[in-house]
Amino acid sequence: METWIIVLLAISIIIFAWYIHDKYVQRKHQILVNYPIIGRLRFVFQEFREPFRQYFGDEKFYESMDKLDWVYNASRDKPNYSSFSPSQPLPKPKFMLRHTNIVLNDDEVENDFSVTFGKNQKKPFITKSIIGRGPMSDGSISPEGTRAFVYGAQMGGFPINSGEGGLTSNFFVTHNDYDKSYMKEVSGSSFQYKIFKLAKIFFNEPVAIDLYRKIIFRKDNQADTYIFNKKNNSFYRLNWDADLEHFPKEVPSDMPDVILQISSGLYGVRTKEGKFDIERYKKQMSFCKMTEIKIAQGAKQTGGKLIAKKVTPSIAYYRNIEAYKDAFSPNRFPYANTNEELFDFIGELQEASRKPVGIKIVISDHNNIVPIAKEIKRRVDLGLPYPDYISIDGGSGGTGTAPLEMMERIGMDIRDALYLVDKVLKDYGVREHVKISASGKILTPDDVIIILCLGADFVQIARGFMMSAGCIRARYCSGSGTHQCPVGLATQDIKKRKHYFVKKHSEFVKNYHNNIIKSMKSLLAVMGLKNVKELNIEKLIFLDIDSIIHDDMHELFERRILKKKKKEDENAS
Repeated sequence: METWIIVLLAISIIIFAWYIHDKYVQRKHQILVNYPIIGRLRFVFQEFREPFRQYFGDEKFYESMDKLDWVYNASRDKPNYSSFSPSQPLPKPKFMLRHTNIVLNDDEVENDFSVTFGKNQKKPFITKSIIGRGPMSDGSISPEGTRAFVYGAQMGGFPINSGEGGLTSNFFVTHNDYDKSYMKEVSGSSFQYKIFKLAKIFFNEPVAIDLYRKIIFRKDNQADTYIFNKKNNSFYRLNWDADLEHFPKEVPSDMPDVILQISSGLYGVRTKEGKFDIERYKKQMSFCKMTEIKIAQGAKQTGGKLIAKKVTPSIAYYRNIEAYKDAFSPNRFPYANTNEELFDFIGELQEASRKPVGIKIVISDHNNIVPIAKEIKRRVDLGLPYPDYISIDGGSGGTGTAPLEMMERIGMDIRDALYLVDKVLKDYGVREHVKISASGKILTPDDVIIILCLGADFVQIARGFMMSAGCIRARYCSGSGTHQCPVGLATQDIKKRKHYFVKKHSEFVKNYHNNIIKSMKSLLAVMGLKNVKELNIEKLIFLDIDSIIHDDMHELFERRILKKKKKEDENAS
């Protein structure tokens, strides 16, 4: 019998058996009973929907596809010019920037983009950039992804927020000139080192390092907590059991500026029982420039959520929790039952670290910020501790894992929230004492300029940096389904993350930041401003949905967000 006949017969039998199974055997999918075999196309298309969503049609979530293209082009250091017209113009309503007739040249704009946090603390934090990478936990992000961000931050000279996972080994990837008194170092035998050198010859360096790690640590499930030191070909991780006196008195110069975030789970600064560990905190702050207490995040008003499969033994080691169990933090921060208690706790951290401490909140209306402003005012007058800064997250702030019902229902847009917080702090006479950081769907230089005009002193970007680090927005970040992040950035899946290009993407991360600053200078030049600190709300106009131009921003926001407060004030009087 001809081979092709045998193959055709075999295929026919398989299809027939498949048909019988779908129609008469399986009772899981209703549609397959009525449409055997062909009905499976529905599931195929469903699987393709998210990862391929970005390639078809207009962009609906990020204002325009042009903005996303800008991020990808900037990270690859490509020219960001458009021909003829935008492919998808920004929708109305929208903020517009006021330009000047007598513009400046780019080189006439000053390069000072620094921000000073905690000017009254013993060790203020003076940033090198007005932009920082937003909070992303090591755990939600792969170890390789975190390393790419750390390399990029060090090269680009911008701060990086640790996220609620705390300070892990991956934040020390650039810190090779350490003192062994606070670092645990492990080296291989001469034979193991020879194998490593041979592997470098026949394979690439990451593969060789991974092989070397496996040979040295064998079945140690915490092997990933060690970083490779190329200078002496050893592995190292921080020795948290070392005495505090051995830890550096100043942040090592070969580390990026790290903002330590503490969440309700107290990860990284907790005991096994979940209580705050002041000694562990002091040790972490030996390597960090300031602290952020996460009270709330735009996309989730609950505690942080890391599903069990992402809680690897390494992540469990960092967070002082059990491996392969859901790490769901409490909704309320344990030392924030009242504003007074929270601010007292902030005072403890300020005294322990001698560095700035701030809070991260989300705003729904003036009732969220007025009590905070009142308490800050009281404490300023009495000489009591208060937050050095307030970090505001927009209601649409991104996250890898959050309740869907909260993502678009809780919290104001960052622009409205920012105006409100800035105004209330000014009304209570405490604005000069408190810096404001802002985050929430900020991607491009014009976004940053608008946010700064509305009152922000500093901007934290998460989505843009994720995209610069290779994120293709497939929306598999949580790891809760059958699929993992396809690029290895937001997953703990060993096969996916081990093939992530750390050094390549670290360059992209650096480029993204540097091109934002470069393009911000161009915008400032067109606006006739020599320094970024000259930005204010008067530099904006607003185009509403009917194409009506509003040039009085205070009147605009009065109608947008302060209408209720105005009525309450009138009734009270």
